Order: sequence, then structure tokens, then C-alpha cells
Amino acid sequence: MVKNDSGRSILKKRKLLFLPVFLILLALAGLFFFHGFDGLIFSRACSRFFRQSLSGDALSLHFTLADPQKVGIRIESPSLPVYSRQSSRDAALAAQTLYDTLSGLDPDRLSDDRRYTLDLLLYSLKQEIRGGEFPYYAEPLSPSSGQHTELPLLLAEYTFRSEQDVETYLALLETFPDWAQGLAAYEREKAAAGLFMTDEDATNVISQCGQILDQDSLLAGEHFLQTTFRSRLDQLLDKGILSKDRVQTFLDENDRLLTTVALPAYQFLCDELTLLIGQGQYGGGLYEKPDGRAYYAWLVGKNTGSSREPDEIFLLLQNTFQKKYEELQTLAFRYQELTGNPPDLSLLSDGFPLTDPSEILTDLQTRMQEDFPSLSLLLGKEPVQCTVKDVDLALESLTSPAFYMTPPVDDPMHNTICINRSSTSEGLSLYTTLAHEGYPGHLYQTVYFSLHSASGKGLPVRELLYFGGYVEGWAYYTEQLSFSYAAQLLENAPSPYAASVLCSLASLQRDLQINLFCLLDFSLHYYGASREEILTSLSSFGFSADAALRIYNYLRTEPAVYLKYYVGYLEMTALRDRARTLWGEDFSLQRFHRFVLEAGPSDFSSLAERLQDS
Repeated sequence: MVKNDSGRSILKKRKLLFLPVFLILLALAGLFFFHGFDGLIFSRACSRFFRQSLSGDALSLHFTLADPQKVGIRIESPSLPVYSRQSSRDAALAAQTLYDTLSGLDPDRLSDDRRYTLDLLLYSLKQEIRGGEFPYYAEPLSPSSGQHTELPLLLAEYTFRSEQDVETYLALLETFPDWAQGLAAYEREKAAAGLFMTDEDATNVISQCGQILDQDSLLAGEHFLQTTFRSRLDQLLDKGILSKDRVQTFLDENDRLLTTVALPAYQFLCDELTLLIGQGQYGGGLYEKPDGRAYYAWLVGKNTGSSREPDEIFLLLQNTFQKKYEELQTLAFRYQELTGNPPDLSLLSDGFPLTDPSEILTDLQTRMQEDFPSLSLLLGKEPVQCTVKDVDLALESLTSPAFYMTPPVDDPMHNTICINRSSTSEGLSLYTTLAHEGYPGHLYQTVYFSLHSASGKGLPVRELLYFGGYVEGWAYYTEQLSFSYAAQLLENAPSPYAASVLCSLASLQRDLQINLFCLLDFSLHYYGASREEILTSLSSFGFSADAALRIYNYLRTEPAVYLKYYVGYLEMTALRDRARTLWGEDFSLQRFHRFVLEAGPSDFSSLAERLQDS
């Protein structure tokens, strides 16, 4: 009964009041009997897993929760995580224990959202268990993305919200020796197993360690871990959280720990790596190693979230490359017919209408409104904030062109995007990069799902599950869409149609390049291509000898990384095509994007099943 503006309707409602309440209570009792025990076991298992996963890692805890005490997590003795074979075994054992518990639950006795979370947990745990079969194949000291470069970057971005945060930060610096000793022991074990890195890689890592923790800059007080520390303390001083005396005490302690604890730890790690030089037995891709091909197949599935077999993915990449290459040739011919000149993509950098990152993010938010659901319905009074800043000069050679710092789940409103100016040019490149990292890419997707989950439709444990194919596939998917937004922005150019064609050409060129890297990644690690074959392929596509060598070394040391982006993108577009067929006339980009955003990071088989039920 909907209407209540007549006495008769209200009276009828009062007469039946007791019966509905009784039936509701009876139904709730039945629901608890049906859902309760499995639901209770699931909730407790998820809560225990969430707490245990973060309680032993103060660094991850800080970047996951702004206020961990609200959920009852408190670490008495903060320390950096120590990488070791034993920690990997423990993680695999914990994964197996949880998997055994969860696989015994009846999914039909869980709510839809919890059933979906269960599916994702089981998928992730199976991946973790399977990964335990490949000891010493991971490389925590990769010259491209190793812990020795990532840790200082995380420390530089470590947010200070309270005095306790500063004390925890300094406690983490105190444990640098344990962190370094753990890595050194692991590398010694890798060498004993015949899986140590190449001499070239070890030499590069040693050089990078000296570059990152430079003694001269530390003694001069100009190191980025000193300057960023000082600026964060100044913010607490301005807010009245710290006194001047307390700030000075912390500054002195930070200097002491960096020079007498962290620096010697890095020097120790370098000494240990130096002793291991010459023990590497393999210089090419994973294909050369005993279980390398099987490890790569596992890594492809883990990184992409795709259920396709490696051979099927490789064929998909080949077919897509051929199709996009033909499109590129057709567009290039059209552009030359239109203008009388061959395409010149530098025209999209010189004189691009927007150069300020904040203005670009604002423009992207405006242009994406037709294709993506608004955040406004999920937001409260506090607006989403985003700080865009440049990567420190000392880190430019060691970091990617740009990256988004994922905020804590309980504080999604404060976001940071870092731009590496040495490898990100102005114009269209900056525009599409900020689309990838900001709107409608990582920042938008992260904030949307955090707010959606906070509304009661998600479980915190999902924040511990990483689905690289979804996360990076979404970002690359939205980056590709942003080329059309850039074309709209250039509507006032002298020849808007020509500018639009140039944007499409730039999109295709970017697409073909990433696809090519994925094909070469497979060729190197799964099919056994040699160094010379990879370099020859890159040369045939116009890369200089130096550029080809850099790309080869990146592919060699970072297997399956590019696949996260491009295979994730291909799976995302395949899911969109499936939605178009399933929904027919009811399909729209708005609806599809809302579905993906609300489902949240997932593997693509689970997403496809969820789509079928939508």
C-alpha cells in the first residue's frame, strides 16, 4: 500500500501491522538459518584475513588505512617487511588454509555481493598457492622496479596526519638493516638455486642504490628523504599538531637514521650483491630457466586476470596488431590526402590548448560526463582533491612517466599524481597521461569503488586483492578514450578535422607500440626468442639501437608487465562488446562503465559471469 492520504488506507495498515511484523521476524530467522552460519564464517574469515594481512606490515597498513585503530589494528613495533623464501612459504600456507575454509562454504547461502567477493577471494588464493610452486623466480631487486627504488619513493610519499605517524615513520627507518639483510639472504638463496640475476643487472642495481641514497646529498641535508620529511613536518607545525622544538627533534632523528642506519644498510646490500656477481646462469628470458615457461604462464594469468591460454592470448595480440596496423595505414593516407603532408604527431605537442595539469584534469572531468557515471551521487560534502606534482630529479631515471598514489580506503578524497617530466612531454602526451592516472582512469576508478563500497555494498577484504589486468586495463582503456576528448578540445584548431585524424593516428600508434611490446614479451619468455631476434624486431619498427636495447632489457627484467595494460584493455573491450550484445538497445557506455566500476577490481571471468546475471 503506497498511499496514506486517506483514513481508510491508514486504518487498514494499522489492522495488519502485527501480521507483517511477525512474518518479517519469521523470515529473518529463516534467512539467518539459511545465510547465517555460512555468512558468519565468511565474515569472520574475511575480517581475520584483513587484520592479519595488515598487522604484520606497518608500511602497507599506512597506505591502506588512514586510521587503522578504528578497525582495531595497532602495531606496537613497526618494521619494514622482510622479503624471504620463508615469508613466501608462510603466505602460501596461509592462503591454502583460508582457501580450504572458504571453499567449504555454500555460495548459495551468501548474499550476492558476498558471493562475488567469495569468488574473487578463491580466485586470488588459488593464484597465490600456485605461485608458491616457483620459488626464487620473482626478483625483488629488479633494476626496473625493485624494492631498492620503490621503498624510498613510498617513504617520500608517506603521509603525516599525526605525531604518531612521524614516530612510526622513524621506527621504519630504524629497521632498514633487517630489510636489507632479508633481501641479501634471498639473493644468496637464489644464487644457490642457479637463478641469480645477470652481472649487468646486479651492477645496475648497485649503481642505483648509490644514486638513490647518495651520501653527499645526505650530508648536505639536500636528499629528497630529508626535504620531503621537512615539508611534511612543516604542515603539521602549521596545523598546530607539532611544536617547533618537536619538529627539530624529529629532523635531527631523521638525519641520524638516514646517515647511520639506512645508508649503511644500502651499502651492505651493495656489498652482498657484489659478492654474488658471476653466479647468474641465465641471461635471456624465462624460457631458458628450468620452470620458466610454466612460471611465465602463471604470471600471465596472475597479471592479466584473463582465463585465456597463453597461445590464445598471443594469437589475439597478433590479430589485433594486424587490424590496428591496417587502420593506421588508412588514416595516414587520408591525412595526407587532406593536408598534402605526411602525418606529423609533433603538431599535437606544440601549441596544445592546455598545459597546466589541474586544468587538464578539470577538462577531462567535463568531457567524460556523457560516457561515465558521475561521482556526485556518491560524494558527501567533501570534494575529491588531487595534488599533481613532479617526481624528484633524483628519481626521474628510476620511475615511470607518471604514477597515481592509491589513497587509503578510509580517506579516498585526498589523491596524488606524480609526473616524471623527463619522460612525459607537454601537449597530447600529458593530456592522455593524466586521463590514465586521473580522470577517467586510476583516480576516478579508485574513488568511485571506494565510495561505492563504503555505502555498504562491499567488504574491506577486497582492498587486499589486486587485479592488475582490471586496474591497468581500465586505465589504458580510458586513456584510449581520451584521445577522442583531445580531438574535441582541438575543435577550434585551424583544421579541426585534420587535428582529429592526428589524434586518432596518435591513439593507434600508441596502441601498436604497447601491442608490439606484449608480442615481444611472449616471444622472449614463452617462445624462446633470442636477444638478437628481439632487437632486430624492434629495429624493423624504427627503434634506434639504444632504444631497442633499453626496451629489451625492460622486457627481460619485467616479464608480463605490459600484458597487464594491453591484455587487460582487450578483455575490457571484449566485455564491453558482450554487454552490447546482451543488453541490445538498452546498452550505453554509461551503463557499461557503471557496471564495471561497481563490480570493482576483478578477474575477467568473474566479471563476465556477473555481466550475464546483470
